[in-house]
Amino acid sequence: MARPEVCVGGVLVSHGHILMVKRGHDPQAGLWSLPGGRVELGETLATALEREVLEETGLAVRCGGFAGFAEVITTEHHNVVLDFIVSLSGDAWPRIPHASSDAAEARWVALGEMPELPLVDGLLEFLRTRRLVP
Repeated sequence: MARPEVCVGGVLVSHGHILMVKRGHDPQAGLWSLPGGRVELGETLATALEREVLEETGLAVRCGGFAGFAEVITTEHHNVVLDFIVSLSGDAWPRIPHASSDAAEARWVALGEMPELPLVDGLLEFLRTRRLVP
């Protein structure tokens, strides 16, 4: 196994919806998650998060406060994911996300629909325990 990698994720809740992406690659390909990805050498966490959300969804965001962390450990990966609250740059709603980069799909998900989606391990519990979603 390679060394653990630092990753970032963005929590964007607006108008009763949360911005989500369907993972296009492992770990957990095909499952829904928060937009985000790896921090590149020399990037701040905020810069990495804003870049990754833009790459995966086409939406420009601003990094806000720290929401918490999670670890994804498999036989091939060990990712330490630092999640932050993000806001859309500008105020137009709805901004339509467009999947790109390693996201297979990107969309706004109604908060009530989240439990019905195939989510990455522990995501719903993570968001609920931090009171980021109902």
